[in-house]
Amino acid sequence: MNTYESLAIPSVAACEIARLSRDARFDGVFFTAVLSTRIYCRPVCPARPPKAENVVYYSSAAAAQAQGFRPCLRCRPELAPGNHLWLQGEHLVSRALKLINEGYLADHSLEALAQRLDLGARQLRRLFVRYLGAPPMAVHATQRLLFAKQLLTETHLSITDVAMASGFGSLRRFNAAFAEANHVEPRSFRRSPKPRAGKALVLRLGYRPPYDFPALLAFLKNRALPGIEQVDEVSYQRVFAGPQATGWLRISAWPGETHALQLELLNVAPGQMLGVVTQIRRMFDLDADPQAIAHTLSASPLLAPIIERYPGLRLPGGWDGFEVAVRAVLGQQVSVAAARTLASRIVNRYGTAIAAPGGAPLDRLFPTPGQLADADLGQMGITQARIDTIQGIARALLDGRVDFAMEQPLQVFISRWVQLPGIGEWTAHYIAMRVLKHPDAFPAADLILRREANPGSAPLSTKALQTLAESWRPWRAYSVMYLWRAATDAAVARKV
Repeated sequence: MNTYESLAIPSVAACEIARLSRDARFDGVFFTAVLSTRIYCRPVCPARPPKAENVVYYSSAAAAQAQGFRPCLRCRPELAPGNHLWLQGEHLVSRALKLINEGYLADHSLEALAQRLDLGARQLRRLFVRYLGAPPMAVHATQRLLFAKQLLTETHLSITDVAMASGFGSLRRFNAAFAEANHVEPRSFRRSPKPRAGKALVLRLGYRPPYDFPALLAFLKNRALPGIEQVDEVSYQRVFAGPQATGWLRISAWPGETHALQLELLNVAPGQMLGVVTQIRRMFDLDADPQAIAHTLSASPLLAPIIERYPGLRLPGGWDGFEVAVRAVLGQQVSVAAARTLASRIVNRYGTAIAAPGGAPLDRLFPTPGQLADADLGQMGITQARIDTIQGIARALLDGRVDFAMEQPLQVFISRWVQLPGIGEWTAHYIAMRVLKHPDAFPAADLILRREANPGSAPLSTKALQTLAESWRPWRAYSVMYLWRAATDAAVARKV
C-alpha cells in the first residue's frame, strides 16, 4: 500500500479509541461524522459520543463537508490543527495543499494549480479525492468557510470584512456558500465576545500536544532582532510590512486552554488575514504531529533518551525568507549572538523606520532584497565574502534564480541555492528548515550535530552523520532541534 494512503487516516479501531478517549494527539488527523445528526466533529469533541454504528471517519474536514455534513458548534472543527502528513510531505497532494493554504486558488484556476505541479487538472482532482476525500476546490472552499466561522465566532469584524478575510470577493457569494455549508446564515454565529483591551483582533490557534512552547520561545529569543522582534518567557511579538500599514502580532499561550495559543493582530487588512494566520501557524509549527515524529526518531538509541527528556519540541520557523537567509549567512562560523549583532547593524542602517504599533518598542522593518542588493555594507564588521554572499542572494531573489516557494521539493531548493556563491549545503538546509519548514532538512556539516551524534569521542564526519541519520527520515529537521537542545543544556550544566 502507498505510504500516504496508509497513513492518511488511522485504522477504524484506532479512530474509535481516540474518539472515545478524546485523545488530543489525533486532533485534525481525522474527523468524526455522525450519520444521525449529519454533523462532523473533532476527536476531542466534548459532546456525548455517538454509537459506533452511526459514525463515519474522514481524513479531512473537506471530505466530511463534501458528503453533506456540517461542522459541530461545540468542538468547532475550524480550530483543529492541520493534517501533518499532507502539510509537510512532498507528495503531489502535499505540494498542492501548500499552495492552496497560501491562497493560490483565490487568484488562480485549478488548471493553473495543476500546471504549476506539472500534471493535468483531472489527475490532480483524482489524487485529492483519493487521499483527502474531496477535490481541490472543495478543500479550498472548506478552508475559507471554516476560517470565516472562526472570525464570526471570535471577533467583532463585520460580515463584509469576514467575507473578504476568508477569500470571498463577493458578500453575496459568501452568504450563499456559508448558508449551504452550515445550514444557517453567517449572522447566526455572531457571539459578541467581550471587548478586549486595545484594538487587537484575537484568535485561538490549536495544536496537538505535547508542545514545548517555552523552548520555541527560547530559541527565538536568542535570535530576536531589536526593533523588529521582542520575545520574553511567555510571548513573541514582531512587526511586519502590510499592503496598507505596518502590521503587528503577538502570540502567547491561550489563557486557561491547554492545547491552543492566543494570536493578537493589529493593522492586518481583511484580505491578508488568512495568509497571515497561515504563516503564523507555519512559523510556530502548530500542525506538526509530535506522536508521529517521536515514533520514528525514538527508534534511534541516540535520540530516544533526548526525546523522552524534551517531549514536544517543534521546528521554529522564520517570518521572512530573506531575513532568515541573511541571518544564516551572517551566522556562518560565528556564534548566534555574534550573528544577531551583525544583523542588528544592518537593520539599524538600512531597515525601514516605522511608527511603533502595539505599544512595543518595535520600530523597524528588515531591509528588502532591493534595499540590500547594492547597499554599502562595509564598516559593520562583516567580511567582504559575507557581504558578497548577501548581495548575491538579494540579486538572485530579484531576478528569480532562487525563491522561497513552499511547494518545491527539498532537493530542488537545495540544488538551486548551493549554486549561489558562498552558499553551501549547511546554509541551504538551514534556510529550508527555518523558511520552508521542511521536516527532512538536515545541515549535516553542523559541528554541534556531529559532536552530539558521537558523545565522548571525536565528532563524526559529515558523511558519517548523514549515513546515521538515514533512519531518521522524514523527520531529520526535528532531530536537529533535539540534538541542539541537548547540546545547549549540557553547555549550561557545565557552566553551573
